Amino acid sequence: MSILEEISENLQKGKAKIVKELVQNAVDSGIDPETVLREGLLPGMSVIGEKFKNNEVYVPEVLVAARAMNMGAQVLKPYLEKAGVKAAGKVCIGTVQGDLHDIGKNLVKMMMEGKGLEVVDLGTDVAPETFIQTAIEQNCQIICCSALLTTTMGVMADVVKKAAEAGIRDKVKIMIGGAPVDEAFCEKIGADKYTPDAASAADAAAEFCASMF
Repeated sequence: MSILEEISENLQKGKAKIVKELVQNAVDSGIDPETVLREGLLPGMSVIGEKFKNNEVYVPEVLVAARAMNMGAQVLKPYLEKAGVKAAGKVCIGTVQGDLHDIGKNLVKMMMEGKGLEVVDLGTDVAPETFIQTAIEQNCQIICCSALLTTTMGVMADVVKKAAEAGIRDKVKIMIGGAPVDEAFCEKIGADKYTPDAASAADAAAEFCASMF
C-alpha cells in the first residue's frame, strides 16, 4: 500500500495522529504537497461522505474522520500556501438568524472542506446582511444557509432578496438545507439548490465551483 493510500485508510478510521505523521512523512519523502492533499486526504474524506450518504457510517465517524483530515491539512497548509495552491472554491456558511442549531451546518462544512473547498463559517443566528457582506468581502462563490426551525426558514428568502439587492445574485449561488426545508421551498424563494444531506451539499458545492471557474 502506498503512503497516500495509508493516509486515506487511516483518515477513514479517524486516526488523526497517524494521519498527521503520514502526511509529514509523505512531504518529507518528496511527494508534492498538493498530491498528498488530492490523492491522500480528499479521497479518504470522499469515501466517508459516500458512506454517510448511504447510512453506512454516522455522525460520530464523520466527526473523527474530519478531525483527522484537519490535522493532516494543518501540516500541508504552509506548503500549499508557499506553492500558491488555491482552494477549489470558496463558500460562506451559517445557520440563519433566530436559529442556534449547528450540528448540520458543521457537518456540511466538514464535507465541503473534504472536497477541497475553503469554508468561511459564520456560526449560528446569522443575519441576511452578514451572509451578503461576507460573500462580497471574501469573494465567495456560494452562500450556504441552514435552518432547523420552521419559524426561521423565512430568513432564507431574505438572503436571496438581499443578494439581488446587493447586485451579486448572478455571481453567487445560494444553497439551503435543514430538516424543515425541501425542494418546493427552495423553488419558492428562488434559491439555487436544496440538498437533503451534508454529503450531497458538498457534491453540489464542488460542482457549482467547478462550473464557475
